[in-house]
Amino acid sequence: MDKLNTYRKAIQKIIKHKVYQPSHGQIETLAICDFENDNYMLMDLGWDNTGRVHAVVFHLRIQNDKIWIEWDGLENGITQELLDYGIAKEDIVLGFYRPERRALTEFAIN
Repeated sequence: MDKLNTYRKAIQKIIKHKVYQPSHGQIETLAICDFENDNYMLMDLGWDNTGRVHAVVFHLRIQNDKIWIEWDGLENGITQELLDYGIAKEDIVLGFYRPERRALTEFAIN
């Protein structure tokens, strides 16, 4: 299996595992998988006692043969889960960091 298909399958498994039912409000967790453009998101959508909920839990995308973590709102982070699926550090870009800060990590710069 080629690298891109491995990445896609790992991301889909992570998203499927992360879908949950929030304990408060009328909130739905949505798994959004755009296979054509390789964008993958988990979102909370609905209402709670504070008002409208429209929040990205995490956003991953595959670009230039690497997984870009564009946003990670998980308490324990999604990076370790990607590593647990065998994704190499040099194939993960912490896109939520400024490019100059990425150079200070063990992960890919771009």
